Amino acid sequence: QVQLVESGGGLVQPGGSLRLSCAASGSIFRINGMGWYRQAPGKERELVASIINGGRRNYVDSVKGRFTISRDNAKNTIYLQMNSLKPEDTAVYYCNANIWNEDTTRVNDYWGQGTQVTVSS
Repeated sequence: QVQLVESGGGLVQPGGSLRLSCAASGSIFRINGMGWYRQAPGKERELVASIINGGRRNYVDSVKGRFTISRDNAKNTIYLQMNSLKPEDTAVYYCNANIWNEDTTRVNDYWGQGTQVTVSS
């Protein structure tokens, strides 16, 4: 079993900041990459930011310069620091990880349960 547990969502005013965390645990042999997706009401889920082995980061254009993804390999945890938040950032944020499962010896994508981020005055 592999689990992703997210934390850090909430309500924040425009221009404010939030930090999301996602910890992976369980039968992990290797994590190939992790990332954050978001889904707003009535919209498709989109990739917000990702980080792969070696540290390369990618961001969707709408968050570049405002969001920063980071990773603590020792803790199998990633973070998403979100600054200068805008109402259009409101969404459920999901953690995703591509993991080589130690028990099944297969590589699969795993998802967290999601955390709500609401940007409103």
